[in-house]
Amino acid sequence: MSFATVLGELTEHGSTLCVGLDPHPEVLERWECADSPEGLFHWVRAVIEEIAEAEVALVKPQVALFERHGVSGMASLSHLLGHLRESGVATIGDAKRGDIGSTMAGYADAWLAPGADFEVDALTVSPYLGVTALAPALELAATGGRGVFVLAATSNPEAQEIQSALTSRGNTVVASVLEDVARYVRTHPAAQGSHGVVIGATVDQVFAGIDLATHPHVPILAPGFGAQGAHLSDCKDIFATSTRVIAVAARSLLMGGRGGFTTAVAGAVQELGQ
Repeated sequence: MSFATVLGELTEHGSTLCVGLDPHPEVLERWECADSPEGLFHWVRAVIEEIAEAEVALVKPQVALFERHGVSGMASLSHLLGHLRESGVATIGDAKRGDIGSTMAGYADAWLAPGADFEVDALTVSPYLGVTALAPALELAATGGRGVFVLAATSNPEAQEIQSALTSRGNTVVASVLEDVARYVRTHPAAQGSHGVVIGATVDQVFAGIDLATHPHVPILAPGFGAQGAHLSDCKDIFATSTRVIAVAARSLLMGGRGGFTTAVAGAVQELGQ
């Protein structure tokens, strides 16, 4: 089943919850796992069980927090992704890759090619070298029924100065990224419903110079809920004109530890109004 189909089903009646799998040291501690490669592997085994019990449909592993544990950490990530794929849980790899030419193609192969060690259903990518430079990932994802989320307006305050800056077109960087992604989707039918942008839930959309109503069907990956300050109950108002919104919560769900995770997920789903 393509990512567009999965996302369409999940957002048929509104926004959908995505569980961020961010194994911060404090998260590992709450799950009674050591902050080590071995502890991370034990956490992966535990979280796989909890995801099944909570009937989670979509997750977003934060790649950096696996990568910090070296080869063993990336092996744990590969194990996690493989198991979730077999279980029918959709995955968004939060790797934020971005480059040009053959280098971008290499990143695309690593994350979006069928059978790759880190095969995901969708991938976050960075457009700092230009949205068109992301073509290898955009194209491989589209032909393989996968998705790509291009960073547009991120939830960290340090990004506001750059992302709200005006381009030579006279619009903001955020608006330019959104327009470029929307244009790609319009001209590549295979990318419709699967290729979108990252818009943080805490972003001031007016200050960022964007009007999401102009592109209502572009999928939105929205971090910033929970520990970062935004409330899931406000998701419908924050993204009132967007039809495919993925609301991401991570630490607010994980910090309950093993045993508390299922309850936290159920509460988040209820708050989101799914």
